Amino acid sequence: MDIKTINRFEKAQAKTLPGFAKLSLALLFIVVVFLWSYASHGNLPNNMFLIIGAVFGAYMAMNIGANDVANNVGPAVGSKALTLTGAIMIAAIFESLGAFIAGGDVVKTIKDGIINPSMIENPEIFIWAMTAALLSAALWLNFATSIGAPVSTTHSIVGGVMGAGIAAAGFAIVSWDTVGKIVASWIVSPLLGGIIAAAFLFFIKKQIVYQDNMLEASKKFVPVLIAIMTWTFSTYIILKGLKQLVELNFITAAIIGFLISVAVYFFVKPIIAKSSLKLSNTRSSVNTLFNIPLVFAAALLSFAHGANDVANAIGPLAAINDAIINVEISSKVAIPFWIMAVGAFGIVVGLMLYGPKLIKTVGSEITELDQMRAYSIAMSAAFTVIVASQLGLPVSSTHIAVGGVFGVGFLREILDNNEKRFLQETRKRFKRHKRELDFMQEELDRLELIKDKSKAHYMKIVELYKKIDDRENLVKQERKDVKDAKSTKYVKRDAIKKIVAAWIITVPAAAILSAAIFFMIKGIMVTA
Repeated sequence: MDIKTINRFEKAQAKTLPGFAKLSLALLFIVVVFLWSYASHGNLPNNMFLIIGAVFGAYMAMNIGANDVANNVGPAVGSKALTLTGAIMIAAIFESLGAFIAGGDVVKTIKDGIINPSMIENPEIFIWAMTAALLSAALWLNFATSIGAPVSTTHSIVGGVMGAGIAAAGFAIVSWDTVGKIVASWIVSPLLGGIIAAAFLFFIKKQIVYQDNMLEASKKFVPVLIAIMTWTFSTYIILKGLKQLVELNFITAAIIGFLISVAVYFFVKPIIAKSSLKLSNTRSSVNTLFNIPLVFAAALLSFAHGANDVANAIGPLAAINDAIINVEISSKVAIPFWIMAVGAFGIVVGLMLYGPKLIKTVGSEITELDQMRAYSIAMSAAFTVIVASQLGLPVSSTHIAVGGVFGVGFLREILDNNEKRFLQETRKRFKRHKRELDFMQEELDRLELIKDKSKAHYMKIVELYKKIDDRENLVKQERKDVKDAKSTKYVKRDAIKKIVAAWIITVPAAAILSAAIFFMIKGIMVTA
């Protein structure tokens, strides 16, 4: 991470609340949830576990906000398309809107069919298991956030449910086919995300960055790229974000998204053409054309995330609520508004208090990002989920986003191998041209010393001046090329090791912790 980026994050974080104040506000939110659940359900039998479940659900939701939301806005912040404060505000608004508008009134309480609930006959044991799953997943997410490792919240709750289920009814309760798919997603998600992000970035480099007239190329291709982003995100939001409001198949969603993208193309094309008139023919200027698309991408990804991943916090809580009220175990339950509110507001509170740490990790600590690279990552996040869902492949939004960051970083390394060869060739040309320049300067000095100059001498002097000017400009450009080639940055290997290690151990760590908590709860309740 470059020094400017470090300073920018540190200054932004310095403006936020100190650690004690953050902890106090987080505890205040949990206390409010505790008081509300107690006041509204105090007359229910066995209401203690509903109140405890509400507290743990709030804690889980805050950890989702602190860890998972960074994937949606981190690249935009790292590329400087958004400020840290602006990103947090956009994410907070659209995460809560996604949860409330499209979060759905029915979810699977046993996440991804990881266990068979019919093997737990006693509703009380089921309640203990869901309570343990919530707390263990939240604790693991809290730990991962503290070390700056973006992990899958879905995998965390899956591990929690699996561990508690095994503790409650043995290994036979687990759907090991589902576990196998989850293990496969550790490879599939980042690999797909990385390949797609790298493909988009390579297209941008080839069609825009490597062109002599980047502005002319931008006027041609940036509207197309924005239209592709609109098509992808429209389809993504219809399929994933609005699936609880309107049920449409992939073909219908894609057609609607395409029509929207065509309208957007004709709308933005003259705007891009007008904006390019004020820009210079440099990569940094062209990068600014991607700022607005990245703001919309952050908002739309946050909306879809709130609609989908709020279930990781409120699914088990809804299961506890249903088991206590109906004294039975259901695989699907209705979600009361107050439970949805716990999840939605919890995500926002966690994001605003503790989100900057992971935003910093995703946005700048893996590889250096600019707007073109951040655009490629955002496209990868939406495009990969759509492709994977249609192919029936298990994926994690966290792994996709971080895999996208890896992808653009490794593409830069691959291209840099070519740049190193270019650097060597440029150095050779630079030295040769510098020698030629020195020789011409010596020849010019010799001719200038001649007192009685003939017409041929004057013509030679004029020609040398012109050649020296041309050669000096060439040498200056080659010196700049050498400097630019030297400044290439790479994917941080330490960050890769830390993140991949956290991914691999998320499910087993959450499962072991959940089983331990379940036995602790069981021991307390049996002896009470």
